[in-house]
Formats: sequence, structure tokens, C-alpha cells
Amino acid sequence: MNRLQTAVAAFAALIALPAFAHDGVHIHNAYARVIGGIGASGAVFFEIENHQDVADRLIAVSSPIAEKAELHSHLDQGGVMKMLHVQDGFIVPALGFLELARGGDHVMLMGLKAEVKNGDVIELTLTFEQAGEVQVQAVIDNNRKPESGAMGHDMEGHNMEGHDMSGHDMDGHDMEGAAQQ
Repeated sequence: MNRLQTAVAAFAALIALPAFAHDGVHIHNAYARVIGGIGASGAVFFEIENHQDVADRLIAVSSPIAEKAELHSHLDQGGVMKMLHVQDGFIVPALGFLELARGGDHVMLMGLKAEVKNGDVIELTLTFEQAGEVQVQAVIDNNRKPESGAMGHDMEGHNMEGHDMSGHDMDGHDMEGAAQQ
């Protein structure tokens, strides 16, 4: 192969690289907030970008930092926000985005196994129907202000009373309406 052919082949490979780099789903701006120390709870927020021509669904999450990790959402029940486990997961539209944000859809971490503080990084494994498992790192950022558009709610004012996060069994969850999410 001469130099011109080598240069053309290298240029073609560079042009094709972004197409391969954007297959599947990508996670952006992952961060977590925690409430308390060992045995306490936290929530993780991020954006999912789906580069596939078909919708995908985030169906599960796990993390070595927590006894249990679940997909959660909020449901407004006459002005009272209820946190609900969403067993069916979250749909990510084809060639679209899904934002997991404070006051809306999020990942709930229950029974933290270690003390974490601002700046620490935690590991998560997200499981999608189409894309499979995606590894994510989220920085602990308890000082971050809520993003605009997060359904107008701020978790700082969220009443966690009656939502025992230390043992967190699903019997205490109001599951009515979860299928509507």
C-alpha cells in the first residue's frame, strides 16, 4: 500500500470512528446525593442518551455501595409527593434522551455499606433491555442545586417521613399508580 492509500484509509477510519463510538446508550452528568452515613440512603441522577434506532428500557440497577438499588419515581397524590419503585423500568426513546432528575425518575440507593462524602465516586451497573449492562460512575455532590425542568421539585424540601430507608422493604411503598409511570 502506498502512502496515499494509507492516508486515505486512515482518514476513512477516523471518519467512521464517531459512528461506532455512538452506538447504544450513553450516560451523562451522573451525580448522587446521600442522606446520612452507613445504612442510610441516597439517590442518583443522570441523563441517558439513546443512539439506537429503537427505544430501549432501563430495567435494573445495582451498586456495590448499597444493599439495594432500585428505579424510583415520584407521584403527586393531591399535593403530596409519594416515592414509588418502578418495577417496569424507564423507557428511553429511540434516538432520544431520558433525564433522571430530582423530583422525578431517579435511582434510589438503600442501605449504604460505606460512609461517602462530597467528591467520592460510586459505581453503578445499569441494565437495559437492548443495550445490556452499562457501567457508570457518579460523583457524590450534596451541594448541587436542582436542575431546571426536574418537574419543578427540589428533594431538599421532600418529606422523607414514613419512608424508612434503613431497612427499606417494599411493603411500605404505595405501589398504586406505579404502573402508570
